[in-house]
Amino acid sequence: SLSKTKKKGKEHKESIVNAIREAAEDYNSIYVFSFENMRNLKFKEFREKLKPTSRFFLGSNKVMQVALGRSVSDEIRPGLYKVSKDDDGSFCNYYFIVFRRQSRPACEVFDSTLLRGDAGLFLTNMPRDEVESCFNKFEENDFARTGTIATEKVELLEGPLDQFTHEMEPFLRKQGMPVRLNKGVVELVSDFVVCEEGKPLSPESTRILRLLGIKMATFRLNLICRWSPEDFELYKEGLDESDIECA
Repeated sequence: SLSKTKKKGKEHKESIVNAIREAAEDYNSIYVFSFENMRNLKFKEFREKLKPTSRFFLGSNKVMQVALGRSVSDEIRPGLYKVSKDDDGSFCNYYFIVFRRQSRPACEVFDSTLLRGDAGLFLTNMPRDEVESCFNKFEENDFARTGTIATEKVELLEGPLDQFTHEMEPFLRKQGMPVRLNKGVVELVSDFVVCEEGKPLSPESTRILRLLGIKMATFRLNLICRWSPEDFELYKEGLDESDIECA
């Protein structure tokens, strides 16, 4: 019944709140991280690797905020409210910068709050430099899904497509490709644009890119902030703690 469903949902949230609060007492540091292009299997492998010294929480951001405390009066450890600060039911918006390695743009700017959107909690006893190294090195390339923004333009030129067998010709036509069989060889009768840089991928585009072996999605984890009993740090430049003390 509906009442049982509501009760079960409430109990589930309460169990998560309790689990986070218990973990917060057991670990020396708490990090907020964001994620891009989540891949569950790869994340599970990453989580298992760090399991001996750490614990991850993903789910409702509101539930995680409640667990940590959203003000000085209800925070579970001194200074933890800064991780999930909520003023009069609204969030303080600001920009944070996540630095990329040389293979990426110099920096990326996000307009967000600390625990919002695609984000999670990482509680650990690992030294700070090891945590930063682990997260900064983590990167997994994968085939893009429908709706992902294309990172480059992919165009196939008129002529034979030797990478495809003749049995694939009907499937390629269903994906909108102008193909035909010429003496058993799949042939493109005119140039064909699979995707345009900066535009969302269609279901057909993702299928063709997969056949071409082109991966446009990168699963990344970005550190947003770190709390410890000694201090609180935001992973960006040009902002200090006063910037999150919204009036």
